[in-house]
Amino acid sequence: MHALIVVAHPDPRSLTHGVAAHLAEGITLSDAGHSVEIADLAAEGFDPRFTAADIALHLREGALPADVAAEQARIDRADALVLVYPVYWWSMPGLLKGWIDRVFTNGWAYDDRADAGTYMRHGYFGAMKTQIDHGIFDYCGARVVTSEFMLEAGPDHATAHLDAARAIGRRLFDISGQCEATDAA
Repeated sequence: MHALIVVAHPDPRSLTHGVAAHLAEGITLSDAGHSVEIADLAAEGFDPRFTAADIALHLREGALPADVAAEQARIDRADALVLVYPVYWWSMPGLLKGWIDRVFTNGWAYDDRADAGTYMRHGYFGAMKTQIDHGIFDYCGARVVTSEFMLEAGPDHATAHLDAARAIGRRLFDISGQCEATDAA
């Protein structure tokens, strides 16, 4: 069996790297002859930025970038995928989030069929509000008056989203003279 350990921390002397190394050691010291590959995203210079090329790939209109293909091949070779990272703002670092955004592509890791029902069934709306509204803004002492999640939509929903954005803009500074923090995804 082969394990891929993905590490996302810029300091090779960090506890994160220590945990990854000890995990790899534990795997290889087992009597079963397992192998390990460590993907150190920072040391390898993985670019986590989701670009126009990544959007085209998501829409199945563009080619698979070579760096993404290489990462997918690493995962395909693995029998186990282990992510080792520090917690930043109650989540993973941007480097790892960007790796997931770019590597777990539409058509390879999933087929894009998510809709509002999917978000409601799995509690994604609540999870996002907790992480963003409470985990970031409340933690910093910023008052969140409203959060609006606008899911990617086809042309039939685009007008409703644009109208909602205009309405939010009209009332942005109307609530008790306070600046309103909003999230739009």
